[in-house]
Amino acid sequence: MTLDKILAIAGKPGLFALKIQTRTGFVAESLIDGKKITVGLKSNVSLLSEISVYTYSEEKPLTEIMRAIALKEDNGPAISHKEENSKLTAYFLEILPDYDQDRVYPSDIKKIVNWYNMLQAKGLVSKEEPVIENAEEVLESVVKEVSEKKEAKPAKKTKSK
Repeated sequence: MTLDKILAIAGKPGLFALKIQTRTGFVAESLIDGKKITVGLKSNVSLLSEISVYTYSEEKPLTEIMRAIALKEDNGPAISHKEENSKLTAYFLEILPDYDQDRVYPSDIKKIVNWYNMLQAKGLVSKEEPVIENAEEVLESVVKEVSEKKEAKPAKKTKSK
């Protein structure tokens, strides 16, 4: 699951997918109705991949919380964000037992659950952890390739006087 190009735009309902960047901002497509909008540089925009939730020990990235909800719901939809605050808080405690209840408000939980349900409906959340197979081998081959290119460069010719 990657939230790198999913945006929340202040003043606009729902979530948006980043399509292209322009000189004056960017074009985003609504995940609700598919309409494209242009967003200026002055707009308050948040990338979901950059959002974290406070816990008593650290900040948890939203990606991990989405994955935890997907695990609990077996990639299905979560409870409605319109449930009572007490139900939402109890649900979130099951997902993230050590979240900081003084700094994470019911409105934050509603937003996270709503976002999860939107992303789940589009097939953008998964309980699977992203894995790079053979990561060490890939890294070694890249390092080897770079060093070979450095060695293969011919020496610069110097002019004789």
